[in-house]
Amino acid sequence: MQSEIAKKIEQISNRIFPKLVRLRRQLHQYPELAFGEFRTSKKIEELLKKLSLPVKTGIARTGVVGILHGKERGGTVALRADMDALPIHEQTNFPYKSKNRGVMHACGHDVHMSCVIGAAFVLSELKDELSGNVKFIFQPGEEVLPGGAKSMIQAGVLKNPAVSGIFGLHCDSSIRVGKIGVRDGPTMAQADDFEIVIIGKGGHGARPQDGIDAIVVSSQIIQALQTISSRKINPVEPVVISVGKIEGGSARNIICDRVVLKGTARCLNKRVARKIPILLNQVISGITKSAKASYRLNYKVGYPVLSNHPGATDLARVTIAKILGKKAIFEIKSPVMGAEDFAYFLEKVPGSFLRLGINNPEKNAIYPWHHPKFTVDEEAIKIGTSVLAGIAFEFLNADRKFHRS
Repeated sequence: MQSEIAKKIEQISNRIFPKLVRLRRQLHQYPELAFGEFRTSKKIEELLKKLSLPVKTGIARTGVVGILHGKERGGTVALRADMDALPIHEQTNFPYKSKNRGVMHACGHDVHMSCVIGAAFVLSELKDELSGNVKFIFQPGEEVLPGGAKSMIQAGVLKNPAVSGIFGLHCDSSIRVGKIGVRDGPTMAQADDFEIVIIGKGGHGARPQDGIDAIVVSSQIIQALQTISSRKINPVEPVVISVGKIEGGSARNIICDRVVLKGTARCLNKRVARKIPILLNQVISGITKSAKASYRLNYKVGYPVLSNHPGATDLARVTIAKILGKKAIFEIKSPVMGAEDFAYFLEKVPGSFLRLGINNPEKNAIYPWHHPKFTVDEEAIKIGTSVLAGIAFEFLNADRKFHRS
């Protein structure tokens, strides 16, 4: 990408920035839960059509895809944003706080959409200098299994024309605004869900010998599950097993006959992921058998490990340096155990998932994902817009093609 193009991208991003802030605040005021993003997708459709882009709607129920054709023929690159909000009651005092009680954009998806729309505005102005196509993918349902990415892929969003590279970004309150986080290889975890039902035998609390206490059995299981990561998996492999919900018991003096445990298992290695449900069964079976109880395990495989392609991430580094300077590159040292269904796209197409710095204590932009006081420094929208637009331009005009490793 030539320096004058980088300058144009920056100038256009600065010019449209107020419009993008207004868009972000509109989206923030009317958040919608997974696969119910009808108002949101309608707004996205309207904006893409204002740019005279061909638009497809109703993909995976509420998904939207717009496509920009450059002046010259070439490859196709995709930029993706997620659209859904969370069932959280917002605890901020902004005039644009959520008007949908109990629903909030507490993960930055409103910012992600604004950045991708911003990239569409920028690249539309540069289409005569663009060699190839850009697909703008607005995906529903990232926050809940099975997610919207897999459904959109099945619906053909990576085809006609075939996408050869894909990029996205996510807000990160641990990174200072003005910086973009990058990392090669495994970056986010596979996240599976499980439900364990412990079946005992009820009785009077004064005669525990006549019952089989499901609460006692479940407490032993909760403790023993931690030995999976500490004693049954190679210690150099990150594994997290957390029980987040317990349901059981009816009164203080009744031996509980049934307890339900709900939790999550996370790791960064596909081979390890396949072992975890087997190990869960072994641990639970041994404990319940010794207590003469029984159990049921319902294990749901979640989003796969998100692994960034080194070549695509290097392209992002080069682009960030050209537009923002090398100091804007934030090298992420360690992966996180959170999960993202952008991983499904990366299983099909080489690409990279970036982290958009939003942290600014002066604007109270300090809270983590899914916090009721989550907010962002909106300057990040301008930065995300210019970087995504620059990456798409660099990918197409340099005729980049990556081979899967």
